[in-house]
Amino acid sequence: MSAEPQLDLALATEVDAPALVEVIRTAFGARRAAGPPPAAMSETEESVARALRDGFGIIARVDGRPAGAVLVGIHVDVDSDSPAAVATWHRVSVHPDFQRHGIATSMIETAEEMAALRGCTYAELGVRMEFPELLAWWTALGYEVLGRGDKLLRVGRELPVAFQVPTGDDMHALGEWIARVVRAGDLIIASGSLGAGKTTFTQGLGAGMGVEGPVVSPTFVLSRVHPAANGGPTLVHVDAYRLGDGAELDDIDLDESAADAVTLVEWGEGLAERLNSDRLMLSIERSGDPDDETRFVFFRGFGERWEHLHRQIEMAAPIGGLPRD
Repeated sequence: MSAEPQLDLALATEVDAPALVEVIRTAFGARRAAGPPPAAMSETEESVARALRDGFGIIARVDGRPAGAVLVGIHVDVDSDSPAAVATWHRVSVHPDFQRHGIATSMIETAEEMAALRGCTYAELGVRMEFPELLAWWTALGYEVLGRGDKLLRVGRELPVAFQVPTGDDMHALGEWIARVVRAGDLIIASGSLGAGKTTFTQGLGAGMGVEGPVVSPTFVLSRVHPAANGGPTLVHVDAYRLGDGAELDDIDLDESAADAVTLVEWGEGLAERLNSDRLMLSIERSGDPDDETRFVFFRGFGERWEHLHRQIEMAAPIGGLPRD
């Protein structure tokens, strides 16, 4: 049996410019003909290197072979009510040999996180009208049409809220911060590797909500219910690590308590989304250095409840806040 192909995503450097040009030209050249040739076909190693210096880029490799590219520009939107940094995606492309394997989605998720860590709050790009399938793809990722030009639709979405969290105490404090934001009926789905800090965050969330009893990982009992001593919403803490599918999650009967509780599901990505179309996705990532305890935390909001997520979290910020990049 052959090994699964290995996908690696990395911040691109100028050394990667030749590989990025190869992917961009090959991918755009393989598109069906529509209108004038795309400007992407004119990219050179020099133009790509310049784009990387002015912003940043993502390169995807499959088993070491260049497979995908994204170039990212950053500018400040001075026309908004409160000037904010905006990321613009350019040359989003996947080599034809590697298309339809989720590489583009993975690249955009990574680019969104990297842009958020650089202080960007919004992302946008232009989509050619001749390719409605591309618009459908971006819409599925949560992007909305912002404007219409002669040949391009301008689409965009709010980026994740990003935190750089140096210590476990800071992770606990971040949970207390988010406790100021949540309310009864909310669903939080937490992802991250073993030991990343999901339970530490939940302990902070519980402390901020004023719940009773120690908040510990419910691995062997699947879920724990923590009533609030102050009459606030209950915290329902679920560990889906050992669950095989969403049907097993249904057996816990979370629907019965959902309206009156804040439900947090660890290891719930891909399983718990069915519980509520309005949900707050929490992902925790380690730094690349095994000796560094720093975590990078990202919040993504889905549904009407979590519109303007940046504003909701900023308005609840404690004095001093936490380190953010």
